Amino acid sequence: MSGVRLKHQRITEVLAKEIRSGSRPAGERLPGEHALAQRFGVSRTTVRAALAELCEAGLIATRTGKGSYVLFDGRPLEDSLGWARALATHGTDAEVRTLAVREVREAELAEQLALDGGEFVCVERTRELVADGTVVTYERSFLPPVPGIRELPGRGLAGESLADVMLRAGLRPDHGEQRLAGRRIDAREAELLRRTPGDWFLDTRRTSRAADGSFVEHVVSLLDPDHFELTLEFG
Repeated sequence: MSGVRLKHQRITEVLAKEIRSGSRPAGERLPGEHALAQRFGVSRTTVRAALAELCEAGLIATRTGKGSYVLFDGRPLEDSLGWARALATHGTDAEVRTLAVREVREAELAEQLALDGGEFVCVERTRELVADGTVVTYERSFLPPVPGIRELPGRGLAGESLADVMLRAGLRPDHGEQRLAGRRIDAREAELLRRTPGDWFLDTRRTSRAADGSFVEHVVSLLDPDHFELTLEFG
């Protein structure tokens, strides 16, 4: 027990120093348990003990649900900067195919998101693994038609990352919610995913908002359950 305690105390001291010195600004989210465990070469149990001490010292606050993240082949993905970068970080080569970029009117979605009107720019894409051509995601991103985004239907992404385009347009995700369900895919989805109608996929709905609460993005994704899973840490 003493060895474990020494380990988590060392982590607590390092992180406390970073927080107190200002190198981690107030309000900045700490890296997840997995990243901290890798950084310090310890187990996630040890990391949790260190975080608990930081919380007791009033240096950090934990919020239920903040530790949710996506796993690809059992490895955590930080998808806030886009799937392509997240997958590339783990050495997974994936190609994106943009199917359509168009203006749409979705009154029901706007009502769900408590938005006026119902106009969005929708970017529809699939993603496949370079290694074997398996299509692992089909996603539709609904974006507000702000300057820098509303021009996309006319010019397309032109090979750019959607995440980069969003940042240039001032769309910076800060918080939001994600819902997960499982369902069978229909005929059109099966064609895009190169599967059989009725195959089982994970259906995720993620809504992101800026720090001021304004709408940033709503993404509807179908994820191959042979590769993806969603995990949630709480407490």
